[in-house]
Amino acid sequence: MTICMHFFTLIVKVLTLPLKLMEAVGMYGIYKRFFPFVIYKLSASYNVKMKEKKMDLFSNLSDFKGNRPLRILEIGCGTGANFEFFPPGSSVICVDPNPHFKKYLQKSMSVNDHITFESFVVAAAEDMGAMKDNSMDVIVSTLVLCSVDDTPRTLREAHRILRPGGAFYFLEHVVADPSSWTYFFQHVLQPLWYYFGDGCELIRATWKDLEAAGFSELKLRHISTPLSYLVKPHVMGYAVK
Repeated sequence: MTICMHFFTLIVKVLTLPLKLMEAVGMYGIYKRFFPFVIYKLSASYNVKMKEKKMDLFSNLSDFKGNRPLRILEIGCGTGANFEFFPPGSSVICVDPNPHFKKYLQKSMSVNDHITFESFVVAAAEDMGAMKDNSMDVIVSTLVLCSVDDTPRTLREAHRILRPGGAFYFLEHVVADPSSWTYFFQHVLQPLWYYFGDGCELIRATWKDLEAAGFSELKLRHISTPLSYLVKPHVMGYAVK
């Protein structure tokens, strides 16, 4: 099956050469302006299907609250699809490398007045220099670690920014079991998926990076989700600094 997988992956890579050329000459930037609209539409469907999972994931956010309102930093915040799950009174800072998400964040904030929006920072998750050391109670990452350029560096930044005892929450799709057909098609379609998903990768074993990130405690579960087979395998949980 491995030889067959590599053969079909090569075919898909050849078919995506025009997209690679568009990226090389800068034309792919047009899609980055349109991408927030795509995510805005997809997030609504994702939240319906994953509502119970998200409610479970974020059920103990308030446990990490100190003597002030809970401070949450959401990296790769996108359109603000997680806001409805944050505890009332929380203060939220959003970070995303795509500035075109801002208007969708404002829409989400207008219907989630139970939380306070501090600011929107345009930055890559690997380099959040505007954020001070030990400054946040919670950092949230959902469907983000699949598309960052450097996962270990992103996790180091999260660890730096969290206060001692703070927690990094994650919900990420991951590569499937190597014996499955899902694994086969994830690899075959990855070259095309990369462009559709603005750098998203289907074939990351993200749990390995989380295990190696140096957190004092890691609560991680592998789950099967009610989504398309390509993104059905997920990991979810939180890591404590």
